[in-house]
Amino acid sequence: MSLLDVQRQGPVARVWLNRPDARNAFNDAVIAQLTQIFSEFGADSNLRVIVLGGRGKAFCAGGDLTWMKAMAEQGWEPNRAGAQALADMLWTLYRCPLPVVARIHGDCYAGGVGLAAVCDVVVAADTAQFCLSEARIGLLPATVSPYVIRAIGEQASRRYFLTAERFDATRAHALGLVHELCSNESLDSTVGDIVAALVANGPAAVRSCKRLIQDVAGAPITEALRADTANRIADIRASDEGREGIQSFLHKRKPSWLPE
Repeated sequence: MSLLDVQRQGPVARVWLNRPDARNAFNDAVIAQLTQIFSEFGADSNLRVIVLGGRGKAFCAGGDLTWMKAMAEQGWEPNRAGAQALADMLWTLYRCPLPVVARIHGDCYAGGVGLAAVCDVVVAADTAQFCLSEARIGLLPATVSPYVIRAIGEQASRRYFLTAERFDATRAHALGLVHELCSNESLDSTVGDIVAALVANGPAAVRSCKRLIQDVAGAPITEALRADTANRIADIRASDEGREGIQSFLHKRKPSWLPE
């Protein structure tokens, strides 16, 4: 069985974690495959959106304990290399030029919370459960921390990193980790609505918006930042896509990036 189930339909790619018997826990092979496929898709000009989900009863239970036990017995250097591969994988997903939509159901634990946090839009079933469980087994959520702290804030991180308590989808939504809550039965249709909204927008504009947020969030509002944002809007207004978008709006027709 392949560790990832990858599907493509037109401008949309769907990547499914495919270890249902292990609740989609990741090991070194899953980490390598996620890094590779998101690198390839990010460079594909024909794609517009990637959906990340999990097969079986869970989205992702975090790191595979058997794999982590084997790593712990190998000493510091192999552990450092494995942790760096995980950090690099999360960074690859976070910096993927395409918008990434997370489809969350069942358990979303430990590194699974990190996977959710690196996605641009997170849709979760209202029955999903979340947990930053690392401290419970004597570890810490180090590699996911830059993304999770950005998603839920420092104050909430103080509680859930330290206590390793479970929290439900409603709490995850209130904390800002989840954008959209829905029933388990409507999860796919809700994800589909988000995907349709993304595909309707200018492809270069969407990529530029994603990069803009990452570059501007938390940055001081300096003269250099103001100049940079002015340059960005000038660049896209003068681009073929920008001119086409404005003209299509003024003439009340579909832009060229949408099918007739």
